[in-house]
Order: sequence, then structure tokens, then C-alpha cells
Amino acid sequence: MLKKPIMRWVLAVISAVIVSGAAIAQMKPNVIILATGGTIAGAGADVTNSATYQAAKVPVDKLIAGIPQLSGVANVRGEQVFQIASESFRNDDLLKLGKRVAALARQDDVDGIVITHGTDTTEETAYFLNLVVHTEKPIVVVASMRPGTAMSADGMLNLYDAVSVAGSKDARGRGVLVVMNDEIDSGRDVTKGVNIKLEAFRSPWGALGLVVEGKNYWFRRLDKRHTMSSEFDIEKINALPLVEIAYAGGNVDDAAYRAFADAGAKAIIHAGPGNGSVAGTLVPVLQDLRSKGIQIIRSSHVNAGGFVLRNAEQPDDKYDWIVAHDLNPQKARILATVALTATQDSKELQRIFWEY
Repeated sequence: MLKKPIMRWVLAVISAVIVSGAAIAQMKPNVIILATGGTIAGAGADVTNSATYQAAKVPVDKLIAGIPQLSGVANVRGEQVFQIASESFRNDDLLKLGKRVAALARQDDVDGIVITHGTDTTEETAYFLNLVVHTEKPIVVVASMRPGTAMSADGMLNLYDAVSVAGSKDARGRGVLVVMNDEIDSGRDVTKGVNIKLEAFRSPWGALGLVVEGKNYWFRRLDKRHTMSSEFDIEKINALPLVEIAYAGGNVDDAAYRAFADAGAKAIIHAGPGNGSVAGTLVPVLQDLRSKGIQIIRSSHVNAGGFVLRNAEQPDDKYDWIVAHDLNPQKARILATVALTATQDSKELQRIFWEY
């Protein structure tokens, strides 16, 4: 049996180790991972299946357990919000996720939030959160192009980087971020440009920065209104109006526009070629829909970054139409959906499209 002085010394050492461990844990940021499904939680039948797999199969606790290195950068805990493929996201899902993110952001014991997501609508969810969640704390949306069962799977590093960024003090106040393939992009700008490459996501105006081995390198800031400076608040939004996208190309017909109007759409995003161009046969159709109170918003489906100029191609002032500025059709739909909860005035809506 140990003598009392030795026993006291052993107990003191053990106590010091425990206290030291607790102090180290307190020094690390507290990051919550909200899981929604997607490829990052997917599984394929074989390691060679990088594009053929089932999304939304792996629960968040298993994702976290598969990256023990996360404990070195943050105190991490997970929460399963959904387990779905992101193409199945609905407006109600956006509202539920947004309210949960906002609630967590208000907690003093939360320093950053990561949302795992499917790539198909990552850009839409990230932009929605960027518009409606009032916080300076980092909110990071992360996804992967390959399931974790595939060779050269990208999900582990993407999630590690996302947690690292979410726990970083220098990521505060930059709006909602998307972290993939070593890049830190703005949720406002980023879009999915290809569906089979790891470098699938890009921002037309460039990434905000890079994350390399847990260190952030910043190059620019988002100049559009977001998060703390936004006039929209998820706490005041309990329903989202119907906004639809009508894709226009050569030989376009008016059937989709009229069907969306009949379905109750409050606004229609015209996804036109070039400068959001509108075919001559469509002009009277869109004028008619606008006269019935439906907002017409001209966007461009140019892949590399459409930029729609007001009163170019079409006399928007005369027709009382709105232009989407540099937002692609899917992001224009998100902004219109949020903006219509606050105003039906076309001039106010145009202001919002300039500012956000």
C-alpha cells in the first residue's frame, strides 16, 4: 500500500491532469454539426462507385467517429436534423433548419455551426441561411462529391476543414460559408458547376479564401448584405411563398409560365439565355402575368456567371419587371421567396436584388 505522502502526490497529479484536460477542452471552440444527409453521408456498393451510390445513409455520429482528428480542433457534437438527399429539400425543411441554426447561434456555449448537406442544393440552403440567420458566428455548409465508401473520398477532409473554419475567430462576420475542396466560398456566390469532379463548386467572383491544414487564408470579403446586416429574420418567417423557375431557350413555349401561375406562384424566375433574354413570343405572356400580380424576375442560365442588366434586352421599367442582377436562377428563387415575405412592391424587390 502506498504511503500517505505518496498517495497525496499521486492524487494531486491526477487532479492536475484532469484540470489541465478540462482547461484545454475549454480553450477549444465548441462546434455543432447539424446533419441533413446527402452524398457526404452516402454509401456505394463498391469502392469504385464514386458516382453511383445511395445518399443519406450514414448517421452524423458515425461521420464524426470516422474523423478522430476533429477532437484536436474543436469540441464537436452532432445532431441529425434530416437524413435526405438534398434535391428533396422543401421550403418547410429550409425553415426548420434555419430556425435550428438560429437557436444554436444564440447559445453562449456554441462558437460555430457546420451543416452537412447534399451538393445538389448546397448553394440554395447556404444562401437562404445567409439571408435569414442573424449571427456573426461562423456558419459553414459542407458537402462531398464522393461517398465515404469510394476511393479518394473527399468527405473526411471537407468535414475536417469545415469544423476548423467554423471554430475560427477569423471566420466570424463573413456570412454563411461553403467549405469544399480546400476552398472557402460565400454561400451567396457559390454554385455547383459540374457533377462528377471534386472541384465542382465555384464562385463567379472568386473564393473568399482557402483552408490548408487547418489554417485559413483570406482574400476578399462579401460586399452584399448578409446575416447581421440582413433585414430578414428567420424568427419572423413561418411560411414561404411559392416561387418557380421557368427555363427558356430556343423554341421556348409559354406552357410552364402559365402552369406555374395557375399553381399559385407569387413570382416566376425567367431563366433566360444571355442577359436574361426574353423571346418575342413570351413578352406578352409575361406582361399578362405581371398584370395579374405575379412578379416577373429576369435571370440568366449562363453557367459561368450571368449578369442581367436592367433595361437591357427588355424595357424592365416599362413592364414593371425585376432583374436578378448576378444571381443564377436558383439563387434568385431563394431571394425572391424570402423577400416576398416582407414586400410585394416591385421597386422594393428590385432594391433587395441589388443589395443582397
